[in-house]
Amino acid sequence: MSVKPTGAEIRQSFIDFFVERSHTFVPSSSLVPGGDSTLLFTNAGMVQFKDVFLGTDQRPYTRAVNSQKCLRVSGKHNDLEQVGRDNTHHTFFEMLGNWSFGDYYKKEAIAWAWELLTEVWKLPKEKLWASYFKDELGIIPEDREAAEIWLKQPGFNPDHLLPFGRKENFWEMADTGPCGPDSEIHFDRGPEFCEFGDDPDHVCQVNGDCGRFLEFWNLVFIQYNRISPTELIPLEKTHVDTGMGFERIVSILQGVPSNYKTDLFTPLIACIQNLTSQSDEEREANLTPYRVIADHARSTTFLIADGVVPGNIGRNYICRMLVRRAARFGMALGLHEPFLAKVSQVVIDAYGEFFPELKRNAPAILDNLTREEKRFAKTVHAGLEHLEELLVELKTSGEKVLPGEKAFNLYATLGLPFEITRDIAQEQGLDVDASGYQEAMETHRLISGADKSFAGEAPEEVKVITALHDRLIDAGKLSQSGVGYDPYHPEEKPQEVLALIKEGQVVDQVALGDTVEVLLPETAFYVESGGQVSDTGQIVSAVEGNWVIDVTGMRKPAAGMIVHTGKVTAGNPQVGDVAIARVDLTRRAEIMRNHTATHLLHAALHSVLGSHARQAGSLVAPTHLRFDFTHPEPMTHQEILAVEAHVNQAILTNYPLNIAQKPLDQAIQEGAMAIFGEKYEGIVRTIQIGDDALLSYELCGGTHVDNTGDVGLFLITYEGSIAAGVRRIEAVTGWRAYQLARERMNTLDEINAHLGTSPAETLPKVKNLLDAISNLEKENEKIRHKLVGSAFDEILDHLDHIEGIPVLKAILPNADIDVLREMADRFRAKHGTGVTVLASDQNGKPILIAAVTDDLVKRGFHAVHLVQKVARVVGGGGGGKPNLAQAGGKDSSKLAEALDQVQVYIREIMQSPQ
Repeated sequence: MSVKPTGAEIRQSFIDFFVERSHTFVPSSSLVPGGDSTLLFTNAGMVQFKDVFLGTDQRPYTRAVNSQKCLRVSGKHNDLEQVGRDNTHHTFFEMLGNWSFGDYYKKEAIAWAWELLTEVWKLPKEKLWASYFKDELGIIPEDREAAEIWLKQPGFNPDHLLPFGRKENFWEMADTGPCGPDSEIHFDRGPEFCEFGDDPDHVCQVNGDCGRFLEFWNLVFIQYNRISPTELIPLEKTHVDTGMGFERIVSILQGVPSNYKTDLFTPLIACIQNLTSQSDEEREANLTPYRVIADHARSTTFLIADGVVPGNIGRNYICRMLVRRAARFGMALGLHEPFLAKVSQVVIDAYGEFFPELKRNAPAILDNLTREEKRFAKTVHAGLEHLEELLVELKTSGEKVLPGEKAFNLYATLGLPFEITRDIAQEQGLDVDASGYQEAMETHRLISGADKSFAGEAPEEVKVITALHDRLIDAGKLSQSGVGYDPYHPEEKPQEVLALIKEGQVVDQVALGDTVEVLLPETAFYVESGGQVSDTGQIVSAVEGNWVIDVTGMRKPAAGMIVHTGKVTAGNPQVGDVAIARVDLTRRAEIMRNHTATHLLHAALHSVLGSHARQAGSLVAPTHLRFDFTHPEPMTHQEILAVEAHVNQAILTNYPLNIAQKPLDQAIQEGAMAIFGEKYEGIVRTIQIGDDALLSYELCGGTHVDNTGDVGLFLITYEGSIAAGVRRIEAVTGWRAYQLARERMNTLDEINAHLGTSPAETLPKVKNLLDAISNLEKENEKIRHKLVGSAFDEILDHLDHIEGIPVLKAILPNADIDVLREMADRFRAKHGTGVTVLASDQNGKPILIAAVTDDLVKRGFHAVHLVQKVARVVGGGGGGKPNLAQAGGKDSSKLAEALDQVQVYIREIMQSPQ
C-alpha cells in the first residue's frame, strides 16, 4: 500500500491478508437477500452465511473472506436519521469480514486481527483497545479464553482490555439459534474528538458517550445454540464471524476525522460542489445536504444495480425515498434539474472494478435516477407548499407532532415520502407521528422483518431435526454434502425410508390419512427455488400394493436433508421399509417447458425493450409462467407481439441447451446473468441457449428441456403493472398454449358462423357492423332529443308560482345530462325570471339539473345550493355555478319526493332576511 492508502487498496489488502491464510474469497451477495423473505435488505456481512450457521447449508470451504454490500434504512437496523448529520453513519456501507466454519477459532482470529492492524496496516498499538464478554447477570460463562489470548498479543497494553456485558459483547442471531461472545476492537482517535471537553465531570472511555473511541471491528465467536431465553447448549463445532466497518477503517488509515473526508466520498462531494458552483466555505456551511446526497447517490446506485428500482412499496419504496430525499437536499443547494445521474457516474467509476455489476448496469442506473427525479419534480413544489401550510397550522395550534394520517396523505397524493416530511418537520423543531403514518399506510407499510430474521421453525422442531440429522450422519445413512435432483432422468431405485416425521416429531410408523414428512438417502424431487415450484409425485413401497404416500411438497430443514411432504393414501409406511420415489414426470415436463420459456422471455425483453428490463421476480408452475421485470411504462401491443414472436422464433430454431457447472466468477465474467434475490454458491449451474448466436446465458438451478423446440407454442396472456417501474408478464406454453389458441379459434369460428363470413372477412365485417350500430345510436339520440324536447315544450309554459317565483320542476324520461342541460337553457331563454329543476333516470341512477335566472341569483338564489338540497333526498350531491348546477344520486325511486324540496328551498330564501 502507499503511504496514505486508497480505499480500494485497503479493501484489497484485507482480502489478500486472509486469502494468504487459506481463506476463500467470496464475492458480495446482492443487497436483496437471496432466498430470505424475512429481511428487506442485506444488513450485515453474515447474511449470506446465515444458513451455514443454522445448519441448513454447507460450503465447499471452511474459511472465507469478503466485503459485503449492506443497507440499513428500515426496521431495527435503521441509520437513516443520522445520515448526513454526523461523520460515521450511512445507509449503504461495506462490511469487511473473515469467517471460519468449524475451522479455526479465537486464537487465530484475534492473532490475525492484531497482526493485520499493527504489522500490515501499522496502526499504533497504544491507540488500540479491545473488549471481551463478561455477563453482568453471572449466568453465561465469562469469555476468559478471549481475554487471555488478547493479553498474549505482542505489544498489547493489558490496561486496554475491558470486559462488557450482553449489550456490547454477546452476539445473537435471533431469540433462538447460534450465538456467542464477541470481542470488539476500538481506536483511540484522541481527545480532540471528544464533544464534552468543557465538562469537568466527563470521562472519555470505550463504549462511552463521546466520539473519541471508535469501534470498527467486531470478532464474533459462535459457540452456543440458544434453545430458550435461559438455555444455551454448546455447539459441536464453533465458528468465527467478524465484521469490520470498511468506511471507518478507511477513515482511520487515511487519518481523516470523518468518513466523508475519505476518498470513498470526496470524489462524490467534489462532483456535487462542481454542480452547485459553491465555494469551499459555502460547502462547509452546507455539509448535511452534501453528505446526504453523496450517501444516497451511492446507495441508490447499488440498489438499482441489484434490480431494486424506485417504486411504491417495500424495497422499491426505499429506493424511491432515497432518490427523492437526495433530490430535496439538492434543491436546498440550488439544484433544480436532475443531477443524481452525474453523481452516480462517479460512484460507478470509483466502485465498478470491485463491483462489476455497477458497470454492467450503468445505463439502467442512470436512466432510473433521472426518470425518478423528473417524476418527483412534477409534484414536489405542491407537496412542500402543502406541508408548510400544515406545519404553520401545527405551530398556530401549539401542537408539536404532525398527525400520521396527514403525512401519509402527502405521500399518497403528492408523492412526498414520510422521511422527507419528517426531515422538514424536525428542521422546524416539530415531529411526525410515525405510528399513525404506518396505520394510515395500511397495505403499503414497510415491514423489514428484522426482528424475526431467523425465527424459522419452532425451537422444539429445530432440536428434533438437528438430532435426527446428526444421528443419520453418524450412522453413515445420510451424506453430509446433501442430496439433489436429476433434472432429466430421475432414477426410480429402491431406497430405505430413513425417517418419518409427523407433527414435528420423529415416529417409526404412520397410518392411512396421516400427513407426513419422509426422508430418503437420495431424492430426484426438485425443491422449490428460484421461482420454480417443487416437484410432486409418489413414494411407494417396493412391495407392490403395500403402501403409498402422495408427495405434495418439498423442503430442506438442514444441510444434507431434503424431506418430502405428503399424505398417506394407502397402507402403513414404516421406517426401514424399502421404497421407490416417483416424480410426476408429466407435471415436471410442463414445468420444464415453462422454465426454459422464462429464460427465452427474459432474453426477448432485452432484445425488444433494452437491457434495463431485468428480472424482478418469477413463478414457474406447471400451468403457466409469471415474469416480473423492471420497465418504466406499459408495453405497447406491438412490443408484446414482438416479444412473443422473438420467443417463438427461438423455439422453432430448436436451439440446444448447454448446461454446465462453473465457478461463479467465471460465469459472471462470461456474461451469465445472476438474478437479484437469489443465492449462489462458489460453483454455479449455468444454462446457455444458442452457441454462435447466443440468446440466453443465466445462472439457474432449475429443470429445463433439452432443446428449445420442446417448449412448443408460447403465448403471452397478460401484461400489466405490479408496482411503479415493475411490470408483469404471464404466459403459457406447450399443451396449455395449444388449448388457449384452440379456444380462441373456436370463438372466432362461432363468430364467423353467425356473420356468415370467412376468417379473412371477419374484421372488416365487424368494423362495418360497429359503424352501422354507431350511426344508428346517433340517429336514435337525435330522435330521443326531439321527443324529449317536444314533451318539454308542452310543459314549458305550465309554471307553478311559489312565493311569487315562477317554477318549473319535472321528471323527463330517457334524458341524459346533456339533454337536461339543453332543456334548462330553453327555460331560461323562454322566461325572463324563474327557477327550474329537471330530473331523469340514467342507467338506474338519478340525474338532476337546476337553473336559476340571473335576476334571481342577485336576490340570493343559488343553483348549487338548490340542486344539493334536492339531491340529498336521492342520496347524492352536486355542484356547478350560481345559475346552473347538476347533481347525481343513488335512488331514482325518490325523484318525485326530491323535487318537493324545490318549494322548501324557495320559501327558505324568500323568508330569510335580505
